[in-house]
Amino acid sequence: MPKILIVEDDEALARGLRDNFSCEGYEILYSADGDEGLDLLLEKGPDLVLLDVMLPGLDGFSICDAARKEGCDMPIIMLTAKGQERDIVRGLESGADDYVVKPFSVRELMARVKAFLRRHRSIDERIYEFGVFRLDRDSMGLSRGGEPVKLTRKEYQLLEYLVTNEGKALTRQGIMNTVWGSSVLVTQRSVDRCVTTLRSKVELNPSSPKHILTIRDVGYRFES
Repeated sequence: MPKILIVEDDEALARGLRDNFSCEGYEILYSADGDEGLDLLLEKGPDLVLLDVMLPGLDGFSICDAARKEGCDMPIIMLTAKGQERDIVRGLESGADDYVVKPFSVRELMARVKAFLRRHRSIDERIYEFGVFRLDRDSMGLSRGGEPVKLTRKEYQLLEYLVTNEGKALTRQGIMNTVWGSSVLVTQRSVDRCVTTLRSKVELNPSSPKHILTIRDVGYRFES
C-alpha cells in the first residue's frame, strides 16, 4: 500500500488521521515538527504528503518549496486553518497540489488522497478520456464521440495542462507561466478568456461546466 507522510502538530487531529489511514492499510509516517517532517519527506520518499501550514520549526510553505526544489514530485495536500486567498495561493505556488481548510471531513480527505494517488501513478498516460471526449497527447488531437474537435494551439496546450493535472487546484499565475510562458505579455484575464472558449468546446453545457471548474479567487480545477 502507498506510504503517506503526515506532518501535523495538532495531536488529536494527527491521531485521527493516522488511525483512519492505517485502517485503510496505508503505511504511515508522522512528524509534529517542520524540520523533522522535511527530513522524513526527503529520506523516506512517501507517495503522498499531508502537510500542515503552521508548524514548529519550518512552516508548511517552506517544506513544500524545499521538497519541490529537491525534485520531489509526490502529491502534497496542505492542511490549513486559514481560508484567506493569499494563504491558499501561496501554498499552491510553493508547489502544493491541493488544500483543505480545517475543520474538514476525514472521509472527504481520504477520497481526495485516493484520487491523487491514482492519478499520480498514471501521469505518463498518453490518452485521456473524460465524458464523451478523448484527448490524444501523441497526435495533439481531441475528439468528441469519435468526431474531431478543432482546437487552437493555445486551447490544446491549456487543455493538456488541465487534464494532466486533474484534481489539482491551479492558480491563474501558474497557468500563465506554464501555458503562455513568462516571456509573453499576458494577463490573468487572458487565461479566463481562453478557459471560456475552451469550455464552449469541451463542456456539454458551458454555463454549468462539469470538467473545467472555477475555484473562486484562485484559478481552476479539472475533473474528469
